[in-house]
Amino acid sequence: MPINTWNRFQQHLCHCPEIGLWLDISRMNFDDEFLNRMEPAMQQAFDAMLALEQGSIANPDEGRMVGHYWLRTPALAPSPEIQQQIESTVDRIESFTADIHAGKICAPGNKTFTKLLIIGIGGSALGPQFVADALDNGSDKMTPYFLDNTDPDGMDRVFSQIGNLSDCLVIVISKSGSTKETRNGMLEAQTAWKQAGLDFSKQAVAITGDGSELDKLAVSEGWITRFPMWDWVGGRTSVTSAVGLLPAALQGVNIRELLRGAQTCDQITRSRITTFNPASLMALMWHHATGGNGDKDMVMLPYKDRLLLFSRYLQQLIMESIGKQLDLNGNVVGQGLTVYGNKGSTDQHAYVQQLREGVHNFFVTFIEVLQDRQGSSMQVEPGITSGDFLFGFLYGTRQALSEKGRESMTITVEQIDAVTIGALIALFERTVGLYASLVNINAYHQPGVEAGKKAAGTVIELQKKVQTFVQGHADLPSPEKVAEAIGAPEQVETVYAIMRRMQKQ
Repeated sequence: MPINTWNRFQQHLCHCPEIGLWLDISRMNFDDEFLNRMEPAMQQAFDAMLALEQGSIANPDEGRMVGHYWLRTPALAPSPEIQQQIESTVDRIESFTADIHAGKICAPGNKTFTKLLIIGIGGSALGPQFVADALDNGSDKMTPYFLDNTDPDGMDRVFSQIGNLSDCLVIVISKSGSTKETRNGMLEAQTAWKQAGLDFSKQAVAITGDGSELDKLAVSEGWITRFPMWDWVGGRTSVTSAVGLLPAALQGVNIRELLRGAQTCDQITRSRITTFNPASLMALMWHHATGGNGDKDMVMLPYKDRLLLFSRYLQQLIMESIGKQLDLNGNVVGQGLTVYGNKGSTDQHAYVQQLREGVHNFFVTFIEVLQDRQGSSMQVEPGITSGDFLFGFLYGTRQALSEKGRESMTITVEQIDAVTIGALIALFERTVGLYASLVNINAYHQPGVEAGKKAAGTVIELQKKVQTFVQGHADLPSPEKVAEAIGAPEQVETVYAIMRRMQKQ
């Protein structure tokens, strides 16, 4: 490595020993004055983050506080009531989990619950899925399964994998209780339990908002118990609430360690010294790489199988938070940051060819894990292990991209455990919040998602009209005639799609 490159590396390496994490931004090609130029804006972002943590209305469109940081440090909550709710919920999760594992709360026929079905969508599934996969130790207390879509075939596959339902605990997660994908999954599960001669309510737990449709249903049907979702925690930042903690605890994860990792990272990323704060540095690198307006995509390349789902998790966290049409002043800005990725070194056989030699519309975030495995590794060549090759592929790819002017930053962690996963979650949550302030957008609402839900509801209502009309005709009319007859001539393409689908049902 040339001396000037080594000096740049030393200058732009942020080490956080409290969480065993390094952030290297030296391969991002910002000029020497970039950090100084951005410092006033960064300090304003710190001010906004401080106000958010103190309970300001950080989500103005919905008139809500944003409190996922309180979940790890309840003493920060703006009221004693919220602090008590957070603390008591974690205590309840641990107590409930202990009773499940000990068989004090048991399945029909006094069976111990050994399987876990989580029904949710978006953040209510992606967070728990990521944690479950990353911290699976091969001898989990309970095996987790997920219904995270409204695909009938996908649900059939999951039920087939579960097999015997009698020892399976079900967690239904929906803040409002009216999310259609989650409702459909619950209805399908209830039917599967009924067909198996089982009482679904005796094996079901709800995580939902107080007084929601799901909450009322769980009470009326006598479900095992309910855990809270609060309106100040968004789905994509809910993994350190009951949404993520209950499934993790039941699986056997030490949730106190997960929370400790997140809490320690929160403390580190509150630093107003930009160069000591890995979240502020990442936010500035996003701004540098994309021109502050999403000009380039971010490719996530974790070199660890346990982090395979991290890219999917970050897609929602980042793209739902940053992808906004309007800024906080109501100006049309069309902000966004596209995220994609899989894992290394698999991606080297997929799209690294294009990354190095194709269109230059991206920057890369590598994640390195120093610990290869629990225990020692065999040598696949004299003095070299499989893990050494993984390390070689990471740094070789990093260098190959750098030679072509492709920018990258590298996050290094010591090992994958509950503390590290909590820290990584908190690091990217904070980065999203700081970057959102830098580009002046509301990171905590999702009007585009709500528009998609509304549009889907319109299609369902149109399908009902088409079905009713077609049932009254022996000969199938053309889509044009059907659309005209039901008063939706402008929807003829959708009517055609509905009729085509009806023929295959």
